[in-house]
Amino acid sequence: MANPARAMLMRFAPMIYGPTVLFALGEGAVIPLIPVLATNLGADLATAGLVASALVVGQLCGNFPAGWLVMRLGERLTMAIAGTAALFGVLGLVFAPNVGLLSASVFLIGMCAAAFALARHAFMTAKVPFSFRARALALLGGSFRLGMFIGPFLAAGLLSLTGTGTSAAWCFAVCLVASVLLVLLGPDPEQQIEEELRNERAGQTGLLQPLADTGEAVTGSISLPTSPVIGNSNNTRRGGSDEDRAAREGVFRTMATHRKVLARLGVAAASLSAVRSARQVVLPLWGLSIGLDPQSIALVIGISGAIDFALFYASGQVMDRFGRLWAVLPAMLLMGAGFLALALTHDSADASMWFAMFAAVIGVGNGLSSGILMTLGADVAPQDNPAAFLSSWRTLNDAGGALAPVVFSALAAVSTLSIATGAMGAIALLGAFGFWRWVPMFVRRVPGPSDPTS
Repeated sequence: MANPARAMLMRFAPMIYGPTVLFALGEGAVIPLIPVLATNLGADLATAGLVASALVVGQLCGNFPAGWLVMRLGERLTMAIAGTAALFGVLGLVFAPNVGLLSASVFLIGMCAAAFALARHAFMTAKVPFSFRARALALLGGSFRLGMFIGPFLAAGLLSLTGTGTSAAWCFAVCLVASVLLVLLGPDPEQQIEEELRNERAGQTGLLQPLADTGEAVTGSISLPTSPVIGNSNNTRRGGSDEDRAAREGVFRTMATHRKVLARLGVAAASLSAVRSARQVVLPLWGLSIGLDPQSIALVIGISGAIDFALFYASGQVMDRFGRLWAVLPAMLLMGAGFLALALTHDSADASMWFAMFAAVIGVGNGLSSGILMTLGADVAPQDNPAAFLSSWRTLNDAGGALAPVVFSALAAVSTLSIATGAMGAIALLGAFGFWRWVPMFVRRVPGPSDPTS
C-alpha cells in the first residue's frame, strides 16, 4: 500500500483501530468465562449456555437502536456511549447476585458491542474512499480478530494468577475505559483532513491536493476522479440541522426503501455469516466425533484460526484491486467445498488427517472473506444516511450467525453429523450463487486491476 493510503488509514488508528482491538480484547477475555460465572451462581449447564447466548441476542437487538443513535448523535459519541454503558454490564458480571441479573448484564454487553461496531462501520463508510475501502475494512476486521484471538489467552493468564474468573471482567473494564478515552481524546481524522486542506490551500506542503469544496468529506491525495468518499462530512455525520435530521429517513423506513438489496444481497451476506458461525461449532464436534482428544482438536482449530487471521489483509487487497467477487466467491466456494468434503470422511481410516486438511481449507476460505460483509454493506449503503441502512444490514448478518448453530444442531439431532455438516456446505454454495448473482447488480462499480489504487 502506497504512502498516501497508509497515511489515510493511520488517521483512523486512534479512533477506530485502537479502540476496536481494546474492545475485542476485553470481550474475548470474558466470553469463555460467562458460563463459568453462571455455574458459580447455581446455573446448570443448559442454563449456563442460555446465559452465554444472551450476548448474541443482545447484538441482534442492539443494531436498530444503534442506528438511531448514530443518526442523531454521530459515530464518535455513539462509540463513547456504548463503551461507557458496557462498563455497567461488566459490573453486573462481577457483582450479579443471581443468574437473571447476570443474563441481563451479558445482554447489555451484547447491545453495546453492536452499537460500537455499527458506529465504527458507519464512520468508515463515510470517510474512506472506494479505492481502498476494502483494505480499510479488512484491517478493521483484522483488528477485531486480533483482540478476540488474544483475549482468551489473556483470560487464562489472569485466571492462573488470581484464581477467580472476575479478573477477566475487570480486564474488560480496563479495556473499555481505554477505548472510550481513545475515542473521545484521540485526534479526529475529519478535523485533521480539514486542517491539512486549509494548509494546502494556503500554499503549505501537505498530504492533500487542493479540492473543490463539494460538501463531501475529503478523500486525500489519491487520484480518484470516480471514487469520492461516500457520505457527507458534516451535516449527515454529526447530526446537522433540525431540517436535515427531519429529512433523513428513519431506520425502519430505510429498511423498507432498500428492501430489494436487503432481500437479495443481504440474504447472501447472511449465508456467509451463517457459514462462519457454523465453522466454530462444526469443527470441535467433528473432532470429538472421530475420537480425537481435546488437545488435538484445539491444535487443529488453532492452526485453522491462524491461517484465517494471516489472510485478513490479503482479502482487502484482492477486493480493492480485482473486485469484491474475487474475494467472496473463492471464500464461499472453499468453505462450501471444505464442509462437503469433510462430511464424506467421517468413517474414513484417515479421518484425522482429512479433518486437519479440510479445517485448514475452511480457514483459508474464512480468511479470504475477512472484511467482505462490512465492505459490501458500505458499498450499497445510501450515501447520505449509512447508519440506518447498516443497522438492517448488520441485523441480517447477525441473524444468520445466530441461526446457523441452531440449524446445525437440529439437523445433527434428527439425522447425522455428516448430513448436518454437508448442509452447511450447501448453504455456502447457495450463498456463493447469491453473491455471483447480486454483487454486480447492487455494487455499481467493481474495480478491476487497471483501476487506480493506492
